[in-house]
Amino acid sequence: MVKVNPRKINNIDRMKYLDLLWTSVAAFKSRDEVKNFFKDLLSESESIMLSRRIMIAKCLLDGMTYEEIRSRMKAGHDNIAKVHNWLVRGFGGYEKAVREFNKALDRRGINKIPVAPYSFEWLRRKYPLHFLLFNLFLDKKSK
Repeated sequence: MVKVNPRKINNIDRMKYLDLLWTSVAAFKSRDEVKNFFKDLLSESESIMLSRRIMIAKCLLDGMTYEEIRSRMKAGHDNIAKVHNWLVRGFGGYEKAVREFNKALDRRGINKIPVAPYSFEWLRRKYPLHFLLFNLFLDKKSK
């Protein structure tokens, strides 16, 4: 696809194009519908590029430094700075996306810290009634 310079498009056409995109995305009801739309719309490299920006935003919101992000994601300083600038001066889209992403991970149980099988902690979670006194004591202690 030919790259378009947004400054060379008149405002009325720009608004029509962007309205079409935003309305199209807002019309979807499920994750699968959105996923299929973006698979049709974007190449794999474009999808990965956008996903990496969201991941950089997540890392920045989690308090990671530029250097930690660079070493973990092999991202350039300029890309991290652009995402950071959008976080500071943007419209809140990154924060909402990261917040919803974290909620989705929590619902799936992915954000939970893994426990080694057959460890005391694993047994405690697997058989809560057998460890009722321990659980009550540990819950009170953590509060």
